[in-house]
Amino acid sequence: MSGAQHAGPPPLLLIDAGNSRIKWALVAAGTQLATGAANHDGDFADWSALRTPGSAWISNVAGATVAQHIDAALDAHWPGLARTVIRSTQQQCGVTNGYTTPDSLGSDRWAGMIGAHAAFPGEPLLIATFGTATTLEALRADGTFIGGLIAPGWTLMMRSLGEHTAQLPVLDAHHAPGSADETGEASLFATDTKRSIAAGCALAQASLVERAWADLQEGWKMPVRLVVSGGAAAQASAALKVPHTRHDSLVLAGLALIAAQSAVEP
Repeated sequence: MSGAQHAGPPPLLLIDAGNSRIKWALVAAGTQLATGAANHDGDFADWSALRTPGSAWISNVAGATVAQHIDAALDAHWPGLARTVIRSTQQQCGVTNGYTTPDSLGSDRWAGMIGAHAAFPGEPLLIATFGTATTLEALRADGTFIGGLIAPGWTLMMRSLGEHTAQLPVLDAHHAPGSADETGEASLFATDTKRSIAAGCALAQASLVERAWADLQEGWKMPVRLVVSGGAAAQASAALKVPHTRHDSLVLAGLALIAAQSAVEP
């Protein structure tokens, strides 16, 4: 690549370490240069082809072992690379944290709200993230986070049924069947056990979100955009009967904004 193509500041490496997997993106001047994902113990061999980042910005809700794995991978590719592990704060990038103890809010939820507020400026939002846990965040149009909900995620619900009942199979996202029956037609009521579990848990997810969305609109007396994301968004949102917008990179988008704000702060 020519020097002209490398003009400007070096890119940023953004890392979203969730409970199930690690997502990353290399961005420069608001443009994604590369993206990828890995399991918690997976390798990052594809980083070898990346342009050297100027720094890494990390949201990690997966614990110390995953943090060590990420640090080792960064040091293997770019020894001494500057890195920042973000924490939730009282206020950042136009979003105000309404949690009683702001720093106890998960960094993924915080970065996701920042990303959503920037993607849909001036709109009241309900952000539903379907991951290992399903989380909901209510965000006013001015960026004030008023609170949220946390529930077991779709896969966790299915796995819990299998692990705590004598006759039900243990399902996960890779082994759960679709909702269509043997004729290929979708139906609320399934005709075999695996589909009954998958459909029932998906409907439980959708019902939680729809109830929260309806109550929020009634309480705020205005339309609220429902934004959905997360690894299980396709399965859970398929059961939704209300309008919604899919956005699969909220946390990474929020990390980029946090990094940009930090670069201009004195």
